[in-house]
Amino acid sequence: MFLRVVAFSILLLFCSSCDLVMGLDDSKIAPLDTIIDFSSVDFSPSFPVCDSIITKQEKSTCFRNTMHAKIGSELQKHSFTIKEAISETVVVHLLISANGTVVLDEIQSSKNIKMQLPTLDLLLKVSVKNLPKITPARKRGIPVVTKYSLPIKIQLKK
Repeated sequence: MFLRVVAFSILLLFCSSCDLVMGLDDSKIAPLDTIIDFSSVDFSPSFPVCDSIITKQEKSTCFRNTMHAKIGSELQKHSFTIKEAISETVVVHLLISANGTVVLDEIQSSKNIKMQLPTLDLLLKVSVKNLPKITPARKRGIPVVTKYSLPIKIQLKK
């Protein structure tokens, strides 16, 4: 019985004094950053022409401008016949996958646009499909899926 008490005491001593023996101090342990903001990314998606830009804001602006230019130039290749002049904004929601492919998620347009330009949705789908591969957005070094809203101003005169 005495041996059990001694063995238990020694075991208790070893378990309770491990921190003291190893010299661990809570002040020396770096706090773990566990709060992750999923509403923003560390690096926004990028076209190859924007890869050389270093600052986050300029890179984002380059991406936005390049996206507008590429889709705008595709739409300008087509001629439209309309009954009334149009000056409206169509919002195209795009999903940029973690491997860099762009998928058309949704097109928000008015009834007037849908009536006067019934082929616009198809043209936008083709324009998005013809976009080159994009460097995906990154969060903590990991490629992530992002959603991008692209407003397109439609101004057509009769």
